[in-house]
Amino acid sequence: MLQSTDREAILRLKLFLFDLDGTLYLGDQVYPYSAELLETIRKTGGRSLFMTNNSSKSVIDYVAKLNRLGLPATPDDFITSVQATVHYLRGHYPDAVLYVCGTRSMQEELAQNGFRITTDLDKVNCIVMGFDTELTFRKLEDVCRLLLTRDLPYLATNPDVVCPTEFGSVPDCGSVSEMIFNATGKRPFFIGKPEPLMPQLAMERFGCTGEQTAVIGDRIYTDIRSGLNAGAYSILVMSGETTPEILAASPDKPDLVLPDAGALIPVLRSRL
Repeated sequence: MLQSTDREAILRLKLFLFDLDGTLYLGDQVYPYSAELLETIRKTGGRSLFMTNNSSKSVIDYVAKLNRLGLPATPDDFITSVQATVHYLRGHYPDAVLYVCGTRSMQEELAQNGFRITTDLDKVNCIVMGFDTELTFRKLEDVCRLLLTRDLPYLATNPDVVCPTEFGSVPDCGSVSEMIFNATGKRPFFIGKPEPLMPQLAMERFGCTGEQTAVIGDRIYTDIRSGLNAGAYSILVMSGETTPEILAASPDKPDLVLPDAGALIPVLRSRL
């Protein structure tokens, strides 16, 4: 049962930054409360964004998926690790020629934002890793060759060890990055959650403070830590990866723990 202080904190919120897998859906299975929750936020004057570390899909791909799942979305409803990577590259390596160990969708999004992508290793001056569902050994070998023979900036979209599916989990960008570390001794600079950049960009876009912004997700080491790092209100939902044992052992504690994101609906309805 929510304490009065928890209800007051929820009612102060204007911007809701939702993780996707494990929070609003799992694979292609939408949680039964998700559509109602998003509509309740809209009706009560709030704004929701989908904030995902998953870099295997472009924003356009995500829009198509969410609409197919019955969760209406437009490109303006997203803040992704690829978008954050674009922002970081523009600020630090605006003329980068990228080797991208990522999906074609991710490569196309980076190219559409003005970055040159190449597989000619002699022309590469920056490496970007993503959650690559099209991973090949050739890509792994190319990244190792670049890291072992040249001193290049090495970025990764997200540190997630696994990506949840309907049947369990599959290796995500963090696992592949660790495999590269075992071969080269080098780890990337991670852009997405738990770094604060994604929620900071969202708060800047909508002019919201940390007290007015919630980061809502099922992982402590990415979602919750990102919210804490950005000074936002962090809400852990127990509908995905985190178990009570993981929560108890974690040094990072969310501001609020809920069984699932649907538990927000009754509180938000009180605004009407």
